[in-house]
Amino acid sequence: MVDVLVIGGGPVGLFMAALLLQQGVSVRILEQRTGAEPHSRAIGIHPPSLDALQGIGVAPALVAEGVPIRRGLAVGGGRTLAEMSFAGVSDRFPYVLSLPQARTAAILEDRVRQLDPAALHRGVRVTRLHDDGGQVIVDATTGGGEVRYTAAFAVAADGVRSTIRPQLGVPVRAKDYPDRYLMGDFADTTGYGPDAALFLESEGIVESFPLPGNLRRWVVRLAASDGAGDARWLGHRIRERTRIDVDPASNSMLSSFGVRSRLAGRMVTGRTVLIGDAAHEISPIGGQGMNLGWLDAAALAPVVVASLHGAHVGTALRAVEGDRMIAAARAARQAEINMALGRPLPAGPLSVRNRALAAAASVPAVNGFVARRFTMQ
Repeated sequence: MVDVLVIGGGPVGLFMAALLLQQGVSVRILEQRTGAEPHSRAIGIHPPSLDALQGIGVAPALVAEGVPIRRGLAVGGGRTLAEMSFAGVSDRFPYVLSLPQARTAAILEDRVRQLDPAALHRGVRVTRLHDDGGQVIVDATTGGGEVRYTAAFAVAADGVRSTIRPQLGVPVRAKDYPDRYLMGDFADTTGYGPDAALFLESEGIVESFPLPGNLRRWVVRLAASDGAGDARWLGHRIRERTRIDVDPASNSMLSSFGVRSRLAGRMVTGRTVLIGDAAHEISPIGGQGMNLGWLDAAALAPVVVASLHGAHVGTALRAVEGDRMIAAARAARQAEINMALGRPLPAGPLSVRNRALAAAASVPAVNGFVARRFTMQ
């Protein structure tokens, strides 16, 4: 028997495990995949998350590899409409750090292995979870057959397709959106350097973010009639809307995605807690999902440790649940605002909207407020 089972070995599960391991808690991470995920959809690490990650000692390694985005630009019709500085959002980390999720996860996994080389169990598929009131019992299958784990607590960080959530009978409030996007990584030919740029055009938004290695991620909102194109097709759409050429031959990642939100009715069921995408799937527009999961873990970890030391934590668990569900609902609303900003508009309304945006951004108080909201403050 161990103290805590963490179900899911992605960035959120690994961070949860590291928080507990460095407090002397015995942890086993059960991950279905046999190897690390090579693809990186999430890239943005927000200031509150960097503060939390500093708590397990990995923030310096992340910052050393990533690109600090200190400024965002809104561009329309070939000219800069507004600038947003992140200088005032944090004393320690006044930026959004751009780093592919695969590297973030690798750094977190290294930290877990430093704390306990035996903590991460790959190739484990959980088939059943049972809480008998005194402990959590998890049945799973591995390449070697069936295995049973027992623990005082279980933390389910098993993502949007969580198998634990339905086993617990947790209801989900679901919302699907019509918006679809295609994104790809290309060699950076923009001259924007470490700045992010949002191109607000009548055909729909194009987002552009710097990546390490002189790469740049492009995200294009698709029209209803668009299919999922290849790198050449995406490059053509980028050129149409931004007047910037990208080299299709330099493409290193291509992915299309739709948008939806899933908010679990509760996070806590007995001795099992849902965190991250298992508890709240938020639109990727704004890059909040992975960060919300890390902040879930940071809030939950001290409560779990206190319980293992004999404290009665029912009230504290409910407080964490309430606070984190409010944060998820707020993030979902912010994602809706971000999506609305990027939808197609006829030339006339677009011009009015862009002028209003430029006027609002010129007011320091408004600019600072929006910067804090975009960085999850």
